[in-house]
Amino acid sequence: MRYTSTLFCTAIGAALCLMHYIGHDSEPIYLIFYGLSVPAWFFPFVSYTNVNAALLYTLTILSWALIGYVIDRFTVRRRSRSY
Repeated sequence: MRYTSTLFCTAIGAALCLMHYIGHDSEPIYLIFYGLSVPAWFFPFVSYTNVNAALLYTLTILSWALIGYVIDRFTVRRRSRSY
């Protein structure tokens, strides 16, 4: 099985975190990060003021990797059914 979607989605998550880390004061990057980072959607429910950035970045990259892995698994299952 090729993990192209997993690698691609992991790269998206890493790019989001890097953009947010470098341009943290810029509002469009802030909105893009918090709009596309799945773990960041749930941090306001826990405690919005004490967010550990390293944990948030790690969870963002891992969630994007998981999304890519699920896509890869579904494509393998779909290909095996079609043959």
